[in-house]
Amino acid sequence: MKFNGYVRADGTVGIRNNILIIAVDECMDGIARKISDKIENSIVLTNHYTCMLGGNEETLSNIINAGCNPNVAGALVLAMGCGSIDPELVADPINKTGRLAKTLTCIKNGGTKKTIEQGIELAKEIESFAKTFKRQPVDISKLVVGVKCGGSDTSSGIASNPSVGKAADLLVDKGAIAIAGELMELVGCEDILCKRAVNDEVAKKIKTLISNEEKRWGVGSDTEIMSIGNSVGGLTTIEEKSLGALYKTGSKPIQGILEFNQEGHEKPTKPGMYLSDVTMLCGGSGMHFAAAGAQLILWTSGGAGFNNSIVPVIRVSGNEDLINEDIDIDATKIMKGLESADEVGKRILDRIIEVANGEKTNIEDIGYSYCTLYQKDIRLEQCLGLR
Repeated sequence: MKFNGYVRADGTVGIRNNILIIAVDECMDGIARKISDKIENSIVLTNHYTCMLGGNEETLSNIINAGCNPNVAGALVLAMGCGSIDPELVADPINKTGRLAKTLTCIKNGGTKKTIEQGIELAKEIESFAKTFKRQPVDISKLVVGVKCGGSDTSSGIASNPSVGKAADLLVDKGAIAIAGELMELVGCEDILCKRAVNDEVAKKIKTLISNEEKRWGVGSDTEIMSIGNSVGGLTTIEEKSLGALYKTGSKPIQGILEFNQEGHEKPTKPGMYLSDVTMLCGGSGMHFAAAGAQLILWTSGGAGFNNSIVPVIRVSGNEDLINEDIDIDATKIMKGLESADEVGKRILDRIIEVANGEKTNIEDIGYSYCTLYQKDIRLEQCLGLR
């Protein structure tokens, strides 16, 4: 099975041909957006955390690895010039992958108006470079697909999660990579997951990282670890939610569990199913998947929609009361006993190929989608004894 993608110099294959306009500090966000307005297929990625580098290396790593995502052809990296994050720290690793990255510093360039003018010129150079890439046939094994849930309810564990799990199994069978995130929503499933681990080292890491995530989100007696939407949708505990969420990981052996921290973002090294540190928070998860090298995301839900500008999102729902035009795959017949998860899983695989070939998902490019950067608080990590 093949799809038509953009083959990059580093051997990865994009299903989109985007240009990132990266603001390494939030002071450059407006400038970045003014430049982006003039550049086709451009996406703004802004660091809203801080312009300080120390303690924020995880965010820097997320930015760099998002810039190296297969769906990205090149990047313009912008800095105000008074912060600690040198734009070259971002551009150099991106350039080493064969993409084209340019830098611009506002203070050195004489202010906002001049920076916007020169930024548009540099971005047009990157745009010309991006246009040299043409779609060509490649094997489905080149796909890296993220798997996540959101707006989960009682239908999720019965319909959308099992269907996506079947699709993930089909992808793995064809030599592709699937990455499941949100470890907090696998609490209570550790023993089941460890039986699928390819070795004892992976099993030990699964238990450790799930335990660590539970500690992060369990701070204080009033911590909310499930959204109100989950509860209204009929889910009563995080363990109950987890047993439904587990199904979206499929049934294949777990090759590893990818960790994201101050040292960087681990990426899959061979085909198969992986777990990961991808956050359960929706916006941040999109950027985590982008940093891990995913070209698209499978999103299971009741009726919620989620978008990411870099990595297209295919939405699957089995809730007849909430399903709407945002949803790409209708799995409601499973709830009625009229269709199986295997059948819906095959439809999801077909949709994956369509989207990989360039067809838009239902709400791709519609509405506004921030590239939300999320990192663990290094001070909390130290207080909890996790660092």
